[in-house]
Amino acid sequence: MTLTREAIVEHLKNIVGKERVITDEQVLKENSHDRYKKFETIFGVYTTPIPAAVVKLADTNQVSDVLKFLNENKINSVAKTGGTATEGGLETIVENSVVLDGSQMNQIIKIDETNMLATAQCGVNLGELEDRLREQGFTTGHSPQSKPLAHMGGLVATRSIGQFSTLYGAIEDMVIGLEAVFPNGEITRIKNVPRRSCGPDIRHVIIGNEGALCYITEVTVKIYKYFPENNEFLAWALDDMTTGFKILREVMVEGYRPSVARLYDAEDGTQHSFDQFAEDKCVLMFMAEGNEHLARATAQGIAQIVEKYDECRKIDSRLIENWFNHLNWGPEKIAEERELIRKNLHIGFTTEVSGNWDCINTIYENAIKRIREEYPHIEDLTMLGGHSSHSYQTGTNLYFVYDYDVKDCKPEEEINKYHIALNALIVEETLKAGGSMVHHHGIGKYRTPWTKQEHGSAYYILKGLKDQFDPNGIMNTGTIYPVE
Repeated sequence: MTLTREAIVEHLKNIVGKERVITDEQVLKENSHDRYKKFETIFGVYTTPIPAAVVKLADTNQVSDVLKFLNENKINSVAKTGGTATEGGLETIVENSVVLDGSQMNQIIKIDETNMLATAQCGVNLGELEDRLREQGFTTGHSPQSKPLAHMGGLVATRSIGQFSTLYGAIEDMVIGLEAVFPNGEITRIKNVPRRSCGPDIRHVIIGNEGALCYITEVTVKIYKYFPENNEFLAWALDDMTTGFKILREVMVEGYRPSVARLYDAEDGTQHSFDQFAEDKCVLMFMAEGNEHLARATAQGIAQIVEKYDECRKIDSRLIENWFNHLNWGPEKIAEERELIRKNLHIGFTTEVSGNWDCINTIYENAIKRIREEYPHIEDLTMLGGHSSHSYQTGTNLYFVYDYDVKDCKPEEEINKYHIALNALIVEETLKAGGSMVHHHGIGKYRTPWTKQEHGSAYYILKGLKDQFDPNGIMNTGTIYPVE
């Protein structure tokens, strides 16, 4: 028998206590949506089903008890901590869903200086963990723009990446061990060891699952020594992205590992005010950091590579350092941006993808060309550009960045008319060229139409995980896995 909304709430109160079950209407509305600057949310319009409750979880046992109840009664759940997802993964598309909020599970459990590990509950704020580590001379190396807001559980669940990834890697390179709860209430722990050859790496069943398979309750990550005094910034202006991609590839293939390696086209650079020192030019930038000898050698080696290209003009490194130090967004910056969106009816967003070196420039050129030729609301776009910000020996990522006016549509129409429509064109061109449809924001619910195409015959493996671990389909319906 299907439980009523009221019955769900009463059962939850019996499990975790009434003070942890939130049913305030505004809170429920705010927890029905994703995307911190979603146009309709800014104007107080809520179009997805409102959840039955938000449960403020206290510990792993509560997560287990609540999931067991939801699973037995086939009630959809949405896992949430920091709430900085961007692709609809936190939206409650099923009636009477329950949002499982782990933000109060916020204890830094241990900083292990001997084994270079930090263990934290899912609700620990990344910025707070990083501050604690830096006081002791360490860093996680993980620094997404959402660092002031993001929580450890969500970062692992979305397979996130930080701005220093070219040196430290992405979150999957940092995670050593995990604790998670599956929908049947099973609590599982993956121990903290440097490496092992004991079957498939089961960490990756959990990392990146976006709440569609299990609930992450605890995370252990590597830590590194922190040497901010050794940071070296380098930047050049150049004529085109093709040359920029060539230089990025050469830097990576030669074995250099700067913490930052970025390439901006002229249009994207303009919105970052790069036109003040690189008008109508692309901008290539690097940061070397870490041990003094490694940082210096990295910076020197990169400079030697770039200087072989006559078109590259050196930019004062202090300009780039100042820009980079103000890149992250916290609560005040978000509030300010939301108010500007409301006032000006103007918004910007991104679609990020990845590809090997032999196809990344094709993806960039074809996607931009197709948008300009086929996108039906091209007159609303005030900026269309792109940049690369995470490179590897085999390829790089690519952000497509677009700003647009939203003066002629209802708030609830914006997401489909602009972001999802532009996503579609970019994703299609990326897959056509052999790239991946999403590099680090997760599939969420906005890109599930292409999940099967993305994985091809390997979708058999992905679907097998869902069938095995969530046979009742109560974990974040519509995220990663298309709703049939």
